[in-house]
Amino acid sequence: MVSIIVCTYNREQYLPKTLEHLKNQSAANDAYEIVIINNKSTDNTGEVCLNFIQENNSLNISYHIEHNQGHTYARNRGIKESKGDLLAFIDDDAFVNQDYAKNIESFFSKFTDVAAIGGKITPMYESQEPKWMSKHLLPLVAALDMGSSIVEFKKRKFPIGANMAYRSTVFEKYGLFDVTLGRRGDGLEGGDEKDLIFRIKANEKVYYVPNVAVDHIIPDKRLSMEYIKGMALGVATSEIKRLKKEGAKGTIGKLLEEFVKLGGTFILSLKHILLFDFSKAFMLIKFRYWVFKGYLK
Repeated sequence: MVSIIVCTYNREQYLPKTLEHLKNQSAANDAYEIVIINNKSTDNTGEVCLNFIQENNSLNISYHIEHNQGHTYARNRGIKESKGDLLAFIDDDAFVNQDYAKNIESFFSKFTDVAAIGGKITPMYESQEPKWMSKHLLPLVAALDMGSSIVEFKKRKFPIGANMAYRSTVFEKYGLFDVTLGRRGDGLEGGDEKDLIFRIKANEKVYYVPNVAVDHIIPDKRLSMEYIKGMALGVATSEIKRLKKEGAKGTIGKLLEEFVKLGGTFILSLKHILLFDFSKAFMLIKFRYWVFKGYLK
């Protein structure tokens, strides 16, 4: 069985559509379950969840409130409450395709040596894609598209938290998500899925599976300069916490990686400037500057 875990916090606007897509799966009702973790929402999220459960009592659904504030606490609670052999995580503003559960089960049945996967994530902008957006900044809106073929996440590449799935045995072998990482309320730290994936990749395979797909809402506020700056600082803060576990070797490797990214940012920005696409060039530079500023702080 596939357990689809939805960790939610103050998302009454989009959560009904998220749950509706989970309801309309091609898989049989007994082939998957929906596990909803309400992370102390202060809006009507709880009411939305309970109404959905009451109206769809033929579905396999469980609802839980996690009082420890933080996305990582909610994910770990979802693992605890799940009954499936395969555990999938989606965001509370992500809409799965009709064959989502079926395709997860099919992949893991065929590829028995793969421990975890990340799926395709297509951004759905509340208004429109900003002019400064380039393919190099798509991770800022949790977008992921590595093509139409199944491929392994090589080197330091990893799935994005809005759409990922694991064998349940992974958490017995490598532990849960690190609660010192991840978002809390409106905070913009992250890195908990990256930390877990790197632990897994040290010994096992992690793949990108394009037909395990979701559409992901991108509200206008996530495209504001204030929000993007907060994300950049959050990236740095999370990495500093994560690197403490890797020691000197990990820190040196990260420093080298950041210098490579700095050089890459310069080359890409110059390319955009030569094409008179100044907004893309300046945004690349600003984001890299904010990340560096976060490391320095």
